[in-house]
Amino acid sequence: MKIRLVVEGQTLAATLNDTPAGRAFADMLPLELSLQDYHAIEKIADLPGTLPTDGEPEGVDPEVGDITLYAPWGNLAIFYRDFGYAPGLVRLGRIEGSTAALDAKGPLAARIEIAE
Repeated sequence: MKIRLVVEGQTLAATLNDTPAGRAFADMLPLELSLQDYHAIEKIADLPGTLPTDGEPEGVDPEVGDITLYAPWGNLAIFYRDFGYAPGLVRLGRIEGSTAALDAKGPLAARIEIAE
């Protein structure tokens, strides 16, 4: 499923995985979030509900542009820097193209919605 992230007025195209977690995330959209910086590697935000993780790997090695769920905390984590394997991460989808809009410091206003 194609989605878009509008971050501080910049639009990022993304695709969600066709998995139970990816579909459940799509069902939450649209979302208005404040993306907080986490260790200058990822932007994180609380979600309004839980996502299913049954059948998902115990963790993943995220790449730049990965949209993930950090299952232990139940939050969204979008990677804009490289990071190693982390248990508890569930890949939900991926940003297609540049993640430069996520490089800005401080909280970022974001809207995530289904792309038409």
